[in-house]
Parts: sequence; C-alpha cells; structure tokens
Amino acid sequence: MRFSKSLLGLGLIAAAPLSAAAATYTVGPSGRQYTQLSTLFNNVNLAPGDIVEVDGNATYSGNIVIGDDDSGTEANPVTIRWRRVAGATRPVLSGGTHTIKFEQSNHVVLEGFEITGGSSSCVFSEAHNATVRDAYIHDCPSHGILGADQNSGSFTLEYSEVARAGQGDRRHAIYMQSDEVAFPDTVFRMRYNYVHDATGGVLVRVRHQRAEIYYNWIEGSDLHEVELIGPDCETQKSGWTADLRREDADVVGNVIIHRAGSRSGNAFRIGGDLNGRNQGRTRLVNNTIILDRGGNANAVLVQLGQGSLEMHNNAIYQNGGSTPAIVRENPASDVAAPYCGPSSREPWSNGRKVAGSNNWVQTGATLVPAEWSGTVRGSDPMLTNLTQRSLRPRAGSPLLAAGNNTPVTPTAFPFPSPQLLPAFDPPLRAKLAIGDAHARLAPSRIAIGALEQSDIDTRIRVNGAQPMIPGQGPASSAAPPTAGGQVQPVSSGRGVYVGRSPYRQAPAARYRRSVVRP
Repeated sequence: MRFSKSLLGLGLIAAAPLSAAAATYTVGPSGRQYTQLSTLFNNVNLAPGDIVEVDGNATYSGNIVIGDDDSGTEANPVTIRWRRVAGATRPVLSGGTHTIKFEQSNHVVLEGFEITGGSSSCVFSEAHNATVRDAYIHDCPSHGILGADQNSGSFTLEYSEVARAGQGDRRHAIYMQSDEVAFPDTVFRMRYNYVHDATGGVLVRVRHQRAEIYYNWIEGSDLHEVELIGPDCETQKSGWTADLRREDADVVGNVIIHRAGSRSGNAFRIGGDLNGRNQGRTRLVNNTIILDRGGNANAVLVQLGQGSLEMHNNAIYQNGGSTPAIVRENPASDVAAPYCGPSSREPWSNGRKVAGSNNWVQTGATLVPAEWSGTVRGSDPMLTNLTQRSLRPRAGSPLLAAGNNTPVTPTAFPFPSPQLLPAFDPPLRAKLAIGDAHARLAPSRIAIGALEQSDIDTRIRVNGAQPMIPGQGPASSAAPPTAGGQVQPVSSGRGVYVGRSPYRQAPAARYRRSVVRP
C-alpha cells in the first residue's frame, strides 16, 4: 500500500509495509481519484515509476506544486501525462502564481498539457532532470518557462509550443539557469519546439552551464530571439564563482527570425549582462537567421565576457532593403560597470576568439569575421517564399550543396561534444506531435541553413528524453539515433532515406528570480 501525506503526518507510517510497485493515479472532473492535480500532490508521495493520468476536456487550477517528496529516479521518472482518448482536448492548467512548479522534484516528466496564465510563470523549475514534452504554453503575463537560480539542474523542453509570454525587459518566454554548485555538469536541452510572438523580453534566455538548442523555430521576440549569458552572480550558492564552470551553447539546425517589432535589433546576444557573463563557447551551425526588418540589425551581438564563437553553414539574410552586421562587438566604452563577478567590460573574456566556415552572407553585410573560411556572398539566398515563411532554398539557390560536411572545431578553443551537423528539420512554424520530427534529407553535400530544398516525405519517429508513451517504444518503421549519435537507415519502400549520416557526431537582466521559494 502507498501512504498518503496526510496519513504519514498522523504517524501511521508503521501501520503496514510500503509497496515497492509503481502506482497509477487518475485525475479528472468526475469518476477519478482526484479532481485537481494540486489535491493529488498535497496528499500523495509519488515514487519512482509512478504515473499520473489526467483527463482532457477539462481545466485544472494553477498553483500546482510537485514537491521534493514526489521525485523519481533517472531510470524511473515520475510521469504526469494527459490521458489521451479519441476526440479529447488537452487538459488545461490555468492561473496561479506559478501555474505548475517543480519544487526540488527531480526526475519528473510532464507531458501533453496546455498551460497558461501564471502571474509569475506558467512553468517554474527548481529541480534536476525535469522534462516538459508536448506542451502548449501560452499567454503567460510574466515568464513562460522559468528556471531557478538554485536547486535547478538539467531541463528538457521538446515537441512543445511557447507563445505570447514575457513582460518588459526582465521577464522572458524561456529563461533557464542551472545551479552549478548543487548540480554541476548538467544540460538544458531544447529540441523540436516552436517558440514565438513574445509579449516582452527574450524568447530564449539561457544562463545554463550547457545548452543544446537543436531543431527549433524561434520567431518574434520583444528584445533578442536568443540570449546566451552566464549565471546571475548575485543569487548563487556559497562556493560559486564565475570561474567555477564555463557556460557553453551548441545551437544547431534552427530557424531564427528577428522581426521589425523587436526593440534590440539583435537576433543573438551572447556573452554577459551586468550580473553574469558566460566566459564560454558558443557554436552556431546550420541555422537560418532572418532579420526581417530595415535599418541597423545584428545577427550576433557580443558583449561583456564571451569566451569564443564558432559558426558554420549558417544562412544570414536581412530583408527590407538593408544588410546586416554579422558579428558586432559591444565595446567596453558602451557598457556600464558590472554589478558583481569579473569587473571587465570587454566583449570577450580573454581576447577575441572566432572561427567558422561556409556561412552565407549578403553582399554588403558588415563585420563579417575575417577568421571565417569559405564564406559565400550574394544578394539573394533564393528561399521559397520569405513572406509566407517558406524557407527552404529553391532550385538554383546559392545555399544548395554549399555547406561544409565536416566542420572542424578549432583546436585553440574546441567545443566539447558538439552535434556535428543537423540530422533533423526544425518544425515548420507549427507545433510538432511527439515523434514527428522529419529527418533532414542527406545529399552528398549539405546545404547552408536549417533546411534542404525538400524533405524526405516521411516522418522519422524520434524518442524524446524518456519513451514517448511509457511502456511503448517508437514506431516500428523507424529507429532513433543510437547512443553514439548515428541515425540508423530507415526504409519504407522508397529507398533508404538516412544512412550513417555525416550530420551526426558521437559525444567526444537584473530581475532576480525566486532563489529557493517564490
């Protein structure tokens, strides 16, 4: 028997032996064990392997807290999921301060929910190895997804849509950090997501030790689409210093669109702000970066402590009759003195370190790194239809077969365990269902940018951080990448689509967020 929290509080823990078997709990408006998720978490200690199934066609109140006594293990996470039945809509989690919060509840999977309306955040993670999958997170008046400064470790976001979140300059659609004292060597994984239409701030702001941002469509920030900086030096645990860990980011196979409504003019801002610089390595590979605005615009702005920047096979295009700056450095004279941490105001933490190959830039683009090799220049990348956001290169495009199949990370500042080249397409401006990532067509030479001229006309089922549905594997007609990172051949009567692809490689703001409690 599994004891409830209320029984444990009455001292009945010795009444009977605890069961080691995983349990399934049901939540729904009628005929279920609980009518609200918050009631379940207030009364039951979930254990590794437990499953919570939640009925759709219903709205559940926010302020849901998954506590530290509801943790799973890495091998047996706790899974909280939509009970999928034909014709049912997603369960909606609505309102509250934090609509749903991982409060030191480690190894938990949240799958299939619509989440909206949290006044401080829609999803707040103060936990390690939390996974949010197949979620629609929207209309969040403050943060959409927020990671705590302390007690947070790895976090995975996949197959999800985040829309209309953020406020002002300090609250963002996605804002992630890790606790490098409590959970060193952890990863923020973001893949197969559609993130768009910020109502404030940055779409993807990352202070995490390592970020792996693969195969996403990111469009329409209020400030920058992606910001890669260091931990907030004012809010870390005792023992933390800026030199404890380096913050690295591998950004591969994404579409990044910076619109005219954004206030900053930067698609990427990397390095640091006044209370945290990454001093780390940023790698951008096979991204399509569109600056859909006139006037001054920067593909990448570097300031306040970037370690290095490596770029291969990226297509960078500014619409609206202008040409962009590719890598602009914000000089020390243009920034204020940092509040804490290293006092340097230089854009690079230890001198400029830039490398890259086979990037496409417009004729007339400025600040194109002299360190790059094989740069392709032209007036038009010949995308199918930029206005309609159809961004595959059309026949005759200078992007086709112009990439570097074997980009080499520089020996002077190598990126650790990179994703060599993209193996999948990003979602095409729409949320993907679980497993519906399209494998990238593998010609003899890769195209520049996030997309080839055409896809393979067949989906490749791809498992996420945990099995797509507990107890079931991916569709039998396809195989996920192996542990070594290679995509296995997939055939369905039209020939083998993906072989042992060269596109994979084996592993070789002063808004102070809640530190421990909101």
